[in-house]
Amino acid sequence: MSNTTLITGANRGIGLQFVQQLLAQGDTVIACCRNPEQAAELVQLGEQFPHHLELVGLDVSQPEQLHGLKAYLGDRIIDTLINNAGLYGPKGLHFGEVDSSGFNEVMQVNVLAPLLLVQTLSDNLARNSKIAILSSMMGSISDNQSGGAYLYRASKSAVNAIGKSLANDLAPRGVAVILLHPGWVQTEMGGPNALIDTQTSVEGMLKVIAALNLDNSGEFRNYDGRELGW
Repeated sequence: MSNTTLITGANRGIGLQFVQQLLAQGDTVIACCRNPEQAAELVQLGEQFPHHLELVGLDVSQPEQLHGLKAYLGDRIIDTLINNAGLYGPKGLHFGEVDSSGFNEVMQVNVLAPLLLVQTLSDNLARNSKIAILSSMMGSISDNQSGGAYLYRASKSAVNAIGKSLANDLAPRGVAVILLHPGWVQTEMGGPNALIDTQTSVEGMLKVIAALNLDNSGEFRNYDGRELGW
């Protein structure tokens, strides 16, 4: 029996690679993104895997759409929930240049959306279900030696705190949570000079998720499994 995995931000980059690799290993995948009918690669995968891929419209910045997702799922069990959707926000801003522009959107998508999604789908998570939240080393306070990137760093530090609390709160229900740094990946956000491709990143993260249990729930790990400092 295949696992059912739900992924947000599934239309490109790391999210799309998750879809591709999970389908290849036989999972049923619920791929969520804002405009799935316009996501050509997802549509093509849907034709290739008609019984294993479901495309669902979801804008995680719009909390009311989460209820539509819940209605779509009904009482189905989600074995793995991958909170992948995220954004960087305004780029290239140095100290003295930062204002409120973009702050609410970055925090809504990167911080609040993963929490609201887990809360909304809590009844769809059973004992031994797993939650993966894509964070970033840029959210590590101990690793910050260069400054800058105020909004993105703040959002990833905040979602680390949320993930740790979720791990504690969901442990009695048998649900494990992991926070993942995907590496510096060649995506639209990471840019062409990044160190690894999406295939390498996702292959590693799937191994970390496969090893996730209540004993290591709440940890912050690199895509290659190395534990990271907060």
